[in-house]
Amino acid sequence: MDDAIVVLNAGSSSLKFSVFIPEEDVLHPLFKGQISGLFTGPRFEALKEGVVLGSKTWPKSEKMDHGQAIQFLFEWGSAGPMQGHRAAAVGHRVVHGGAEFTKAVRIDQDVISKLEKLVPLAPLHQPYNLSAIKAAAAYRPDLLQVACFDTSFHQTAPPVAQAFALPRLYTEAGIRRYGFHGLSYEYIASILPKIDAEAAAGRTIIAHLGSGASMCAVKGGKSIAGTTGFSAVDGLPMGTRCGSLDPGVLIYLMDNYGLDSRGLNDLIHNQSGLLGVSGISSDMRELLSSPDVRASEAVDLYVYRIVREMGSLAAALSGLDSVVFTGGVGENAAAIRSRVCMDSAWLGIVLDEAANDRGGPKISSRDSLISVWVIPTNEELMIAGHTFELMKETGIWKG
Repeated sequence: MDDAIVVLNAGSSSLKFSVFIPEEDVLHPLFKGQISGLFTGPRFEALKEGVVLGSKTWPKSEKMDHGQAIQFLFEWGSAGPMQGHRAAAVGHRVVHGGAEFTKAVRIDQDVISKLEKLVPLAPLHQPYNLSAIKAAAAYRPDLLQVACFDTSFHQTAPPVAQAFALPRLYTEAGIRRYGFHGLSYEYIASILPKIDAEAAAGRTIIAHLGSGASMCAVKGGKSIAGTTGFSAVDGLPMGTRCGSLDPGVLIYLMDNYGLDSRGLNDLIHNQSGLLGVSGISSDMRELLSSPDVRASEAVDLYVYRIVREMGSLAAALSGLDSVVFTGGVGENAAAIRSRVCMDSAWLGIVLDEAANDRGGPKISSRDSLISVWVIPTNEELMIAGHTFELMKETGIWKG
């Protein structure tokens, strides 16, 4: 029976999954999908190469938590597309690894306890990442479980790029810039040498644009600086997150609008960003197609902040050789890419509009000083790869 690697990405109301089969040193995708609507009205769908393998919708009266979702997924897989395969390991996306976890680790109770202490740093993600870990352990205690961190890739940034100008007491307590979306950046950095070796060896800005959005300055494949910081709310405006905000605004809101820490947390994480500015939607597709001026204003602010950060990250790199767009918006919204490139022309970017409309992969013109690419990210494959390495290290994978 062949080993299989299950990759889980747990959110507050969803469980995204992928299954990979290792053959020698190559990971082959078997199927992927998600269970959405947890706690409200669960919906399940699994796909293989775009073809639906299975689907199910439960009545809204039937609630499902992460544990029940994982049990359903394993039982469905065992009776269906995983016949002949044995789930040998589970790799989890974990948003925050703090200062200690600089690479993927085998999960045990000590690791779980340390990750629980990081919940306040990523309240929208960490609790649900941990729920999936605990649920998988309860259902299959024999499984190797591996935590892969969105913060790990950014550990190579120099100390000056990680520091806040705060008293050392707080810095030594761990209050610094960590950076996020690291699994996406790590994947792009790993595949860029096959696409553009010169760019991979040089200075690249990767723009991971989606409902969560950030940018990273990469030099020779390593993170140098990024737009996110202590929490995943910093940096660019996102679907519902505000991005960079003068801390004086928060004090003002507390003094004049009666908001406490929980109210502020909800405001900056759930009510702001594209949704807050537009008052319409957090979905870029809806905003781009809307005639409402508020939608245009939200898109204008989004593009403006990306262009501002482009200049900042180019300064951190002392120059620029290439730009990569990735993530749901970065990969699919040609209009956003076009506007960002046009407004960044001073850097030497010349856009090939026809190539951009086709989705690339290369969207810069021949006379552009900067090569510009559209490269789909694959965080799931990155997680599966880290999990596979630990399978080999622990002797679970016999080859």
